[in-house]
Amino acid sequence: MTLEIRPVHGIGDVTAGDDLAELITKAAPWLTDGDVLVVTSKIVSKAEGRLVEVPADGPEREEARQRALADETARVVARRGPTTIVQTHHGFVMAAAGIDASNVDKTHLVLLPADPDASARALRDSLRGRGLDVAVIISDTMGRAWRNGLTDVALGAAGIGALRDHRGEIDPYGNELTLTQMAVIDELAAAAELVKGKSDRVPVAVVRGYPRTTHSDLGARELVRDTASDMFSLGTAEAHEQGLRDAARLSPEPAGTDVARFVAARSGALRLTPAGPAPADLLRLGAEAQGVRVSLAAAGLRSSVEFDDEGVTVTIEGDL
Repeated sequence: MTLEIRPVHGIGDVTAGDDLAELITKAAPWLTDGDVLVVTSKIVSKAEGRLVEVPADGPEREEARQRALADETARVVARRGPTTIVQTHHGFVMAAAGIDASNVDKTHLVLLPADPDASARALRDSLRGRGLDVAVIISDTMGRAWRNGLTDVALGAAGIGALRDHRGEIDPYGNELTLTQMAVIDELAAAAELVKGKSDRVPVAVVRGYPRTTHSDLGARELVRDTASDMFSLGTAEAHEQGLRDAARLSPEPAGTDVARFVAARSGALRLTPAGPAPADLLRLGAEAQGVRVSLAAAGLRSSVEFDDEGVTVTIEGDL
């Protein structure tokens, strides 16, 4: 198999309501059936009006960006300094929910397309209406767990299978492949980025020569791993905090106390007393005191405990 990757020059600035199929076919009259069109998500978002107006500078700009981030976030995965990794409502895990301030005027931020697979299907259908049978991949840049550097991946796809499934095939040594599934649309998105670049104003590339033998109606969502099967669905610190919270819930909450309010206050002392004089009541009291301390540790607070003949006093001493 021989692949050719060609940039599409001359598309120019894209604004809300623009016809991407028209812009692309005018800039690339050499497109032909069987090509794979890789389109940067930013111009799709611009054409679909997925922009947020923000102040050009000052603290108000950051406040507006944070509001946009909150709106686009389904779940926070990790925070480190100024960087926030989140899961978007699409299911993608990426920095800042994919919100971008590059290649756009200073008074706007660009959000991801609302439904990248639907956007890919719409563009493919529009091109088919012009007599072109091409696959469409909508791409964006992401980091990777355990590796430095960024690469383009597929957010949406139409007319091409997301995965190349080698399971059941036999390798040259006679071994049956049982796990190998290649994310071909990610590979093609990354290859296309080599000719697009980040500052060359080339938002579209064409991959020619890839055999589109596998089709799927699932689009790029087929590559999104659900949280239940993701062994690394939280950052390290966040997983540690969640473990402490889960441990705190193993023992019942102290009767007549408001642990959440106590944690939120971040100061003072909480007094716990046994339900009765029986040994089991005293054991339960000790477990409750430990549960409170674990809850405090999950909130990043250091505590001490003091037992006396009538009960237990848990005191918040400060941040860990």
